[in-house]
Amino acid sequence: MPDSCPLLGVIVPPADGAVPSELPELYGRELSFSAVGLGIPAMSAAGFDTVIDRVAQAAQTLARRGARAVALMGTSLSFYRGAAFNEQLGRTLRDATGLPAVTMSDAIVQALHRVGARRLAVATAYTDDVNDRLVAFLRDHGFDVLGLESLQLLTVAEVHAVTRQTLLDLGARAAARAPEADALLVSCGGLRTLDVTVPLEDRLGLPVVSSAVAGAWSAARLTGHSGHAAGRGRLLAREEAVSE
Repeated sequence: MPDSCPLLGVIVPPADGAVPSELPELYGRELSFSAVGLGIPAMSAAGFDTVIDRVAQAAQTLARRGARAVALMGTSLSFYRGAAFNEQLGRTLRDATGLPAVTMSDAIVQALHRVGARRLAVATAYTDDVNDRLVAFLRDHGFDVLGLESLQLLTVAEVHAVTRQTLLDLGARAAARAPEADALLVSCGGLRTLDVTVPLEDRLGLPVVSSAVAGAWSAARLTGHSGHAAGRGRLLAREEAVSE
């Protein structure tokens, strides 16, 4: 990788601070990456409360490493206190660093608009309380949630253990609950959805937006990359330049 590749900084929920695999798989030839982990103890409001005040400090660490832009790669971590708080998180990231910034909740909203979605089938990793907060967040952004299926998981380790077949089955169940949906949203950045996006789109006849892929796409676009990646689903199929 050339030394001149722009550095994208990402803040991630797991303590190990690993760069999400979707980023280098999709954009590793054009971008470089650095991550800071927050170490959430659980995917719950109480768990998020223990780390949320460290987001600005994490962003500043990434800025000192030379990041061109910063992304908070945690969907529920950014929507759990509502739409206004998510907007505040974005401002906090930008104010702390002076850099372009996005949250993963911003990313899914952007991606859903990009594929023309309004009526949603939703599949998540979350427990009921977090699901309720997601539905409220989506409704605040003008989306109709027609059906929801979830895995009822509480820890990052449980999320990372979810198999490809489980994701395919989960997406199919969510779509079956919402036959009038115009898109499937798979929410939780820890679910490895990159390799199930196209199979689900082919099976369901719907665009699929997932936290992991939308987050990578939106974060890459902060650096000036178009976000395009051939053969990776409808969201990434377009080669539009980023507006200045």
